[in-house]
Amino acid sequence: MPQKSLLIKNGTVAHSDKLDESDILVLGETIAQIEKNISFDADRVIDASNMLVLPGGVDSHCHIEQRSASGLINSDTFYTGTHAAALGGNTSVIPFAAQYDGDSLIKVVEDYHQLANKGALVDYSMHMIIAGPSQNVINEELPKLIKEGHSSIKIFMTYDRLRIDDKSILEILNKAKENGAMVSVHAENHEMITNKVTELLNSECYHPKYHTDSHPVEGEVDAFERIIKMSEVTEQPIMIFHVSSEKGLSVIRDAKKRGVHFFAETCTQYLTLNSKLLDQEIVTDGAKWICSPPIRDKNDSVALWSGLEDNILDCVTSDHAPYSFDSEGKFFKGNNPNFKEIPNGMPGLHWRLPVILDHILQKKSKLSILDFVRITSTTPAKIYGLFPKKGQINIGSDADIVIWDTNKNMLLSDSMVVDGSKYNPYKDFKVTCWPKEVILRGNTIVEDNDLKADQGSGKFIPTALSEYI
Repeated sequence: MPQKSLLIKNGTVAHSDKLDESDILVLGETIAQIEKNISFDADRVIDASNMLVLPGGVDSHCHIEQRSASGLINSDTFYTGTHAAALGGNTSVIPFAAQYDGDSLIKVVEDYHQLANKGALVDYSMHMIIAGPSQNVINEELPKLIKEGHSSIKIFMTYDRLRIDDKSILEILNKAKENGAMVSVHAENHEMITNKVTELLNSECYHPKYHTDSHPVEGEVDAFERIIKMSEVTEQPIMIFHVSSEKGLSVIRDAKKRGVHFFAETCTQYLTLNSKLLDQEIVTDGAKWICSPPIRDKNDSVALWSGLEDNILDCVTSDHAPYSFDSEGKFFKGNNPNFKEIPNGMPGLHWRLPVILDHILQKKSKLSILDFVRITSTTPAKIYGLFPKKGQINIGSDADIVIWDTNKNMLLSDSMVVDGSKYNPYKDFKVTCWPKEVILRGNTIVEDNDLKADQGSGKFIPTALSEYI
């Protein structure tokens, strides 16, 4: 049976080093030809005149259908989470299979595969959270899973049921180095947070706005310095997740200048939101913007944009972690919770790419469209070993392509939400760009904001320690 074919004509295509007007021929699931004026009798032809043709987004930090340390499942299924991802221009995601003390890591990963196989609309890999680092998990289960294509590990330096001590961190770093894996880290000082939370609650400071105070910037600075030193000593690359502050960025900048090889990301919310949002007249409304680390001040956002422009920060992710804005999510502890009783996390898979691309198109940053591709698609694909199949438009790569209408004025609203959060943290943002069509492996999965994919059509993509990093 002949391969189906797709021809995308006249679009402004992002190559690795330039933008130009090119045609793209897709045969089956793969990009077969890229050049001007391709003549081919394709099954379908898309006219992309006056539109950007970019690789599909790779969101390498998102929480989908994941059991939290409290036992609460976040509000997304793989279907709802990847529905949001697809509408927002993402064709690959990397969520988390979360292991806790006493759990078999192998069983956790198997169970998570079942959820993903049933619901995913886009392609997916997995990070493995290790919160119960027993000798069996580290020495027996972990090496086996790494060989099977689960080469990304996440560890926490805070949260009561998630954090592991420095001895276990070093064991995991060494085991990752031995077996060829990447280690990502939630890096905050647990004791600083615990002490500050106790101080605030004892002073009857319950409002959501105090969440920001409960995670002092100094805790980020201290944890960054410690984990970077452990990475340096073990010679094991790490990814520092969700950098939120100017001071934390300075630690990363200094370490990279002295030659330490590691990676760091920030997230949409730290670039575009600020802590004043938590201080709402209707107290409970502030719960919408509680995430950890917290969103901080405008000067921190300005610094983080500079960190992206200077290549100190490697990519931008969503840290999508939705809890529904009701008694089953943000208010599972009651209608008037204190800041500590509100689950940490906000939705972002749907909004990451349009919000960041609009910022660049409006020239609010020195970043270019090619930089946008680099920080939202190519670099995360490289770091987690998905490149060159993912993260670029090139001959032989998967035909994961997004056609962007850059003259589409959109006012972001709660009514647009398809994930399980029931609210949009970027409500009332105005953007001038939106995905016209989203193509995954040659198949249109979104057209004019209408989902075309079948539930469970996303495929598992194994990760590996990348030769490109």
